Amino acid sequence: MCTSTLLKIYNSLTNQKEDFVPIERNKVRIYVCGMTVYDYCHLGHARVMVGFDAIIRYLRYLGYDVTYVRNITDIDDKIIVRANESGLDIRKLTDRFIDCMHEDFGHLGLLKPDFEPRATDFIPQIIEMISTLIQRGFAYAADNGDVYFKVREYSQYGHLSGTNLDDVQIGARIEPGEEKSDAVDFVLWKNSKPDEPKWDSPWGAGRPGWHIECSAMSTKLLGNHFDIHGGGMDLIFPHHENEIAQSQCATGEKFVNYWMHNGYLQVDSEKMSKSLKNFFTIRQILSEDEERIRMGEILRYVFLSCHYRSPLNYSPEALENARSALERVYISLHKSRTLTENSDSARKSSYADRFRIAMNDDFNCPDALSVIFENVRDLNRAVDSSDTRQATHLRRSLQELTAVLGIGQMSPEQFLGISSKAVDKADIDQKIADRKKARKNKDWETADRIRDELQGSGVIIEDNPDGTTSWRKA
Repeated sequence: MCTSTLLKIYNSLTNQKEDFVPIERNKVRIYVCGMTVYDYCHLGHARVMVGFDAIIRYLRYLGYDVTYVRNITDIDDKIIVRANESGLDIRKLTDRFIDCMHEDFGHLGLLKPDFEPRATDFIPQIIEMISTLIQRGFAYAADNGDVYFKVREYSQYGHLSGTNLDDVQIGARIEPGEEKSDAVDFVLWKNSKPDEPKWDSPWGAGRPGWHIECSAMSTKLLGNHFDIHGGGMDLIFPHHENEIAQSQCATGEKFVNYWMHNGYLQVDSEKMSKSLKNFFTIRQILSEDEERIRMGEILRYVFLSCHYRSPLNYSPEALENARSALERVYISLHKSRTLTENSDSARKSSYADRFRIAMNDDFNCPDALSVIFENVRDLNRAVDSSDTRQATHLRRSLQELTAVLGIGQMSPEQFLGISSKAVDKADIDQKIADRKKARKNKDWETADRIRDELQGSGVIIEDNPDGTTSWRKA
């Protein structure tokens, strides 16, 4: 029995928080727009994927049977351009970046989706949906083999994004080679050009448009009407708006009950852009630590520390704060590592109740993390006072709650890099002073190096925002 009757989700379609009521009791069907695989995944992708990973984990924690679909777009204009530039066959190019994506996502601790459909594997379903739209009068085939959706035939167009068709008309134009009847119409099927991938269809050889891919994949795997559709905020218009229009016109049913969107990501308070030289891929960040899983968890924490709908500013300071926060969790788990199980350790945790209150408020991970750190504080106190019974209970509570957010899953020794080397107190004090100076000067590289040297010597340092408060030998 799910305990989630109080769960509220902010619905982008209605712009308000709503009680979550699944279509089918105790089951959740969710589709999240995944990667277009022509390059390495960047921090913006990581932000979206970590956010929805936490959502999936929490829904399952509540007891829901979740079917999670995350698609792969493996055919579009950018992929074709990149394949031509690199001289690679498109399938080889996309396979390469799919493998890289899976590797990066593994380091971030992302759960695997139940289904990960590739657009090129769903060409028959895409053609079938387009044919239905034509039959129902919502699409038309142009003389050149393109097929377009008749936007003005769908009276509810713009409800998700708040877009007015008059505004779309002002900014729209018919590009050379297009044969639209109306500039606001969008393409469902593109006629083939020389040296491009193509599939046979009733309208001639060609390939699908981007929007129709997600409608065909989601309805085939989850049904015409499902619970949640998610993605980045940049997808609201036109992608998700177009998905709603074509899906509801093809099936005659409501498409999705709850639309969820992540907030934007900035780097050092600016939009991430290659021209500004602040564009980072996931693997660039992971390469900053020889233990990629550790860095993946630190990066994951950066995203969890901000509500999924809020704008997030990525910076070296944010990464350092995330590292320090996770060290507090792992130090507490390390301190309590010798505790033994007892019957009282299974009793209900007040932290779990407060954790659920936070997460039931539209998956408020920052508030949930606050509860976790109260758990850390009290666990440390119980260990320091030798209250084994209470410490055992608090350790189990901490392990349960961190697992829901996908953190705290490494061994403390591995994350902290603890060894049994002998230490010199004067040397440690000097290194801590040097590290404090480096942090004050925002010299994060030096601060990180000193911290790693200390941890490599088996010295655990405990930080707060004002600096290092104490150290001890593991």
